[in-house]
Amino acid sequence: MAFVTTAEVCDANPQLLVSGELRALQPIFQIYGRRPMFSGPIVTLKVFEDNVLVREFLEEKGNGRVLVVDGGGSLRCAILGGNPVVQAQNNGWAGIVVNGCIRDVDEINGCDIGVRALASHPMKANKKGIGEKHVPITIAGTRICDGEWLYADTDGILISRTELSV
Repeated sequence: MAFVTTAEVCDANPQLLVSGELRALQPIFQIYGRRPMFSGPIVTLKVFEDNVLVREFLEEKGNGRVLVVDGGGSLRCAILGGNPVVQAQNNGWAGIVVNGCIRDVDEINGCDIGVRALASHPMKANKKGIGEKHVPITIAGTRICDGEWLYADTDGILISRTELSV
């Protein structure tokens, strides 16, 4: 899809909003990275204060996908840092949305990728490798499933059951 703003998508698709096929995340995320607008098919991950699986996903080829991580909303440590974001950029991920914290903000802000997170935190995460891949998650008041589509810009983040066409 040629990128149109999330506001335009909402205005043009009231029936999808009413049916729940198109949902807006609550506006709780900070904007990081050099790509304020990004979109792509979603890969879901559920972890808590552990970043091993986050790093494993971002080591894979992204192919324009968006990694959406339910970090339980933890504000006690960062589950994403600069090195994995550089790797994600180099591997072709379109973006990363984290329901939790990140660190190495200056490095992330230098990367050509879109990143959303609740906040930054200097402490690193655990490294136990505990979590669930490709499972339905609920963040920012919205249920998100693997394979749905995410559209993000400076106005907010939309989730769609299918890829939207203009």
